[in-house]
Amino acid sequence: MHVRNFSIIAHIDHGKSTLADRLLQFTKAVSERDARDQLLDTMDLERERGITIKASAVTIHHTWQGEDYQLNFIDTPGHVDFAYEVSRALTACEGAILVVDATQGVEAQTVANAYLAVENDLELIPVVNKIDLPTARPQEVAMEIEQVLGLPAEECLYCSAKTGEGVAELLDRICERLPPPAPPETDKTRALIFDSRYDDYRGVIVYCRVFDGALRVGDRIRMLGTGRHYTITELGRHTPTPTRVDELVHAEVGYLVASIRALEDVRVGDTITLDTDPADKPLPGYREPKQMVFCEFYPATTTGDSGRKGEFETLRDAIEKLRLNDASFVFDATHSEALGFGFRCGFLGLLHMEIIQQRLEREGGVEIVQTAPTVSYQIVLRDGSVKEIHNPADLPDPSTIESVREPLVKLEIICPTENIGDLMKLCDGRRGTYKGQRFISQTRQMLDFELPLAEIIYDFHDKLKSITRGYGTMDYEIIGYHADKLVKVDILVNEVAVEAMSLICHRQAAEKRSRAILQTLRKQIARHQFEIPLQAAIGGKIIARETIKAVRKNVTAKCYGGDVTRKRKLLEKQKKGKKRMKMVGSVSIPQEAFLAVLTTEQ
Repeated sequence: MHVRNFSIIAHIDHGKSTLADRLLQFTKAVSERDARDQLLDTMDLERERGITIKASAVTIHHTWQGEDYQLNFIDTPGHVDFAYEVSRALTACEGAILVVDATQGVEAQTVANAYLAVENDLELIPVVNKIDLPTARPQEVAMEIEQVLGLPAEECLYCSAKTGEGVAELLDRICERLPPPAPPETDKTRALIFDSRYDDYRGVIVYCRVFDGALRVGDRIRMLGTGRHYTITELGRHTPTPTRVDELVHAEVGYLVASIRALEDVRVGDTITLDTDPADKPLPGYREPKQMVFCEFYPATTTGDSGRKGEFETLRDAIEKLRLNDASFVFDATHSEALGFGFRCGFLGLLHMEIIQQRLEREGGVEIVQTAPTVSYQIVLRDGSVKEIHNPADLPDPSTIESVREPLVKLEIICPTENIGDLMKLCDGRRGTYKGQRFISQTRQMLDFELPLAEIIYDFHDKLKSITRGYGTMDYEIIGYHADKLVKVDILVNEVAVEAMSLICHRQAAEKRSRAILQTLRKQIARHQFEIPLQAAIGGKIIARETIKAVRKNVTAKCYGGDVTRKRKLLEKQKKGKKRMKMVGSVSIPQEAFLAVLTTEQ
């Protein structure tokens, strides 16, 4: 039997999951009765949003020129936040189908995914999808693919995943064009782990690709990275329903169950080998995904009894359970003087953060208060050491700091030609550095910029869509850290610094950001018996101030006639009382005030 391993890659919403559905139907892997849209997207959130979050591996069979072919394919996510899922899938393949929408053309993530495939030395089959739409322009899009990616336009396949047109030709092309798996490098068993998930009854289910040798039920295996030993109790393939097999041989993709109790025991990118005859060296693995966006989750209410447990314990249980199925986000317990106990979590991007929050509320049944997202910073100290912080409150003493570095991203924007000026202005205003411009077609261009991650994680994507009327797309990747004029801004309430409200920002934007926070705070804090100054400071220098006036009683109301000094005496007496009260009085800051500041648009 011939084996072909490939991935389906594309920009978000270009029809990957629909094409996967048609491949399953054409090869009779799914009956007409069981067929439904987004069959491989099993998560509720995936089906509701119409996006793929987790990659899915499936085995199908196809006959070409009288020969039987086993096709193992992986449907991957298209969003930039889940690029790590794509990179893991590509390592387990020899080829990839690059899907491009016939109405929208080449988009930013199309380019990024194509480069990922080329870096992995994969054979690419370009597919122009959605040719059934009235606004489709397949020939123009094929020329765009040639212009931007260098894949010949005449090699593009035209198909419609919705109607099934061209899918049979695609299956034949996969068998014909994609290379067979490379021969085994060693006679010892080696399999690469490319994904894993947790099952309440069977423990960790490991998805792997066998590169050398074979895995059989009953084999005692060893993880080369962690050194742990297990015995295989079940092997299988998704066809797309889980189907048990006795063995997985060279080049096959499948899953194994070996009574592994914790997801921490399985590292994606690790090599599985036989304990009795281990391999000498592991397979090349993956880079660990690096969390770039951080925010804090707190229970919406800290009182009440939820199954004889506080809301914090319920939130902790929900986060730990979710971590079992998504190893790409991290969390640490934290405490805020306003919001109580919670967790500081790290994510791959804003969509990843949003997905995690919704899954916690849905699957964990807990209401969450979320703070504004921040990025990680590298602090270079005067002694030469480098410290990484995720929270402005953790910034060390300014006298020990040599410089503060922030993450820098390489940004690619594909946009209509008429919007180039506005987008350049937008990037300039976000401290962007123009790097170049590439021609895609008569109506669209690609812009290259470098700019700080902190400037794009809030509303950059919304502004981009607004400027381009929805036609602009972007893709970014972290390229390193660079030092800039970054300062820590402290917020003082009644001349006392409130650590939970401190922030790190560029010196030029500090005054504007501080003023917006103080104005929000002034509306949220109730008036007290004494005047409350609200200040923003960098070090010892005050850069912005707002004042909450004191509540005053009209002490001169009953003072009729007589000399004006009678009224002055009463007002002076009141003034002294207010001054004494300010010295001993404390300001009560409501939780709503913290939330308004923490979630305010930065």
